[in-house]
Amino acid sequence: MTARSDISVGATPLWDWPTLTAVTDAAADDIPSCPINGLSIDTRTLQPGDLFVALMDQRDGHDFVTAAFKAGAAAALVSKTYHRNPGDGALLRVGDPLTALADIGRVARFRGTPKVVAITGSAGKTGTKEALRQCLERVGRVHASEKSYNNHWGVPLTLARMPAAAEYGIFEIGMNHAGEITPLTRMVCPELAIVTTVEPVHLGQFASVEDIAEAKAEIFSGLEPDGIAILNRDNAYFETLKAYAIAARAAIITFGTSSQCDVRLVASDASDVGTRVTASAFGKPVTYAVGAPGDHYVRNSLAIVAALDAMGVNLDAALPALANIGAPVGRGQRTVLNVAGGTILLIDESYNANPASMRAALQAMSTTPRVACPRRIVVLGDMLELGPKSADFHTGLAAPLDAADADLVFAVGPMMRQLFDVLPGSKQGGWAARSQDLSRQLLATVKPGDAVMIKGSLGTNMAPLVTALKQMQQT
Repeated sequence: MTARSDISVGATPLWDWPTLTAVTDAAADDIPSCPINGLSIDTRTLQPGDLFVALMDQRDGHDFVTAAFKAGAAAALVSKTYHRNPGDGALLRVGDPLTALADIGRVARFRGTPKVVAITGSAGKTGTKEALRQCLERVGRVHASEKSYNNHWGVPLTLARMPAAAEYGIFEIGMNHAGEITPLTRMVCPELAIVTTVEPVHLGQFASVEDIAEAKAEIFSGLEPDGIAILNRDNAYFETLKAYAIAARAAIITFGTSSQCDVRLVASDASDVGTRVTASAFGKPVTYAVGAPGDHYVRNSLAIVAALDAMGVNLDAALPALANIGAPVGRGQRTVLNVAGGTILLIDESYNANPASMRAALQAMSTTPRVACPRRIVVLGDMLELGPKSADFHTGLAAPLDAADADLVFAVGPMMRQLFDVLPGSKQGGWAARSQDLSRQLLATVKPGDAVMIKGSLGTNMAPLVTALKQMQQT
């Protein structure tokens, strides 16, 4: 979902040329022939009327400027040294396109008066952002991060795409090194900051999980005066986050299962299609349904209740949206595949993985009724960036696998071999160093009536196994 689909801009352009020129201190070549109604960094998804931003990241965006104009770009933001090609249109020439994009984003933040929420955490950022977006769309005009645009270019791009008419802005902020969140949160200037959880993620770049908590706490440094920090009281690093929030002079709202929580889980009735939740929000009873299975969706829904209440949103109007949420592609999306002889339930968790999200995914899988899926097959790829204790984190998944009552385990990568080797022989489905080397054995094993979950870090490349299983589908 792009920002353009969040809010209908009608006849009002997203940006006008004089403002962009002034904001970026750019030298302008020509004037756009059409209004600027969006921003794009990718010619494959660029829409007519977009300003194409030639970022220099994994690829040099300047190599695609001419293609952007062929796709209908209104203009392009380029470096001063860019050589104009035949077919190029209006150009904004700047010292560094990323810096200029950030400048545009900072201006966009305060063109209107949106209530702005920033979300970080070791897991659950994207799901929480999407669920909060759907709730707020029931009560006003919402602008939110596209996909997982939460890094040094994703955050300014999302800000720059925010229309002045937005009433709510939701920004996901990620990191894998200390110091990365600070400049992004100071750009977003949120009124509310949510930290979903702190877990052992990116330990290859941190000495301890405590250091990760301190890095996540950077989000409070950008809070607006009288800002609010929404914290998971059940998390082991709650006190660390609380101390940093207090230092930032933030009001604190807590969520979780503890009786001390401002928003507290009272009861839950879980199934394979979601959970019926009873909660207490500042002493007031709240009931709602969560449409995606898993305890992690329930926990993060409490943070959403806290945010909505803090913004003065009518909970009765907004919370019904949670019944319609579904797990995104690669993050638990469930697909029933029609195959010869019956059906297979595919649970696609291939986007990324860490110890916390692994446990959450296994717990969610355990809600699948045996009557529907008699056999549970789990396909796990290496969890990356876990540092010197990586082997322990991998072998530590044996207990969650038992709790989920997994019948058969396939594993990919040298770290998952550590787990595979400690499993009972009856549960060992197969191991391979690379996902593509496991495909034939997995496909030969899967049969109608199976539930198959595939999960691993993005760098382990588990997505081809998802594709291979989908190709079993009969049309």
